[in-house]
Amino acid sequence: MNPMILLQIFVLLFAVVVHEFAHGWVAYKCGDSTAGDMGRLTLNPLPHIDPFMTIIMPILAYLTIGFVIGGAKPVPINPNNFRNPKRDMVLVSLAGCTSNFITAIFFAFLIRSGIAGIASVFTMLCIYGVLINILLGVFNLIPIPPLDGSKILVAILPYKQMMTYLKFERFGFILIILFVYSGLFRMIFNYVIMPLASLMIGSVL
Repeated sequence: MNPMILLQIFVLLFAVVVHEFAHGWVAYKCGDSTAGDMGRLTLNPLPHIDPFMTIIMPILAYLTIGFVIGGAKPVPINPNNFRNPKRDMVLVSLAGCTSNFITAIFFAFLIRSGIAGIASVFTMLCIYGVLINILLGVFNLIPIPPLDGSKILVAILPYKQMMTYLKFERFGFILIILFVYSGLFRMIFNYVIMPLASLMIGSVL
């Protein structure tokens, strides 16, 4: 197997674990301990691995679109435990994406400070760390169920519009697959994700 795909999958695994941990941690701060009670409030990757989303899908994406994308098992959350359900759902949903953007900034710092230059493989790891975390952060903000953007949208929609929107939830996975392989996703990757990553790294990718 191409070592670059292994490096990307390693970074993706780290990124999705941080993403899910952030969801669970903010949910805990908002009054819901479900993730902790089920052993998911951890940075140990094993409880978060989903065979398809974390392993198979990234490999298929690399072979078809040339870059890995995937996810982890969603952290269990019970909004009924939130102190302010609508507000806290938005905060929990934003936490995952925010964690990815912060992680991307960390990898960008390693590159800009020169620390990443100690070895070529570490440089590539940091470059992928910026790219993949920005990719996950932006991708999860798209309002397609069950992505975080959909939960944010549900929390702010009026009741009638919310119920209409939730009818599409059953088709969420199919819609995500169609979106990934559409020209729209490629456009977002080329005109949002790549320029943002280049800006953070300080050079054109």
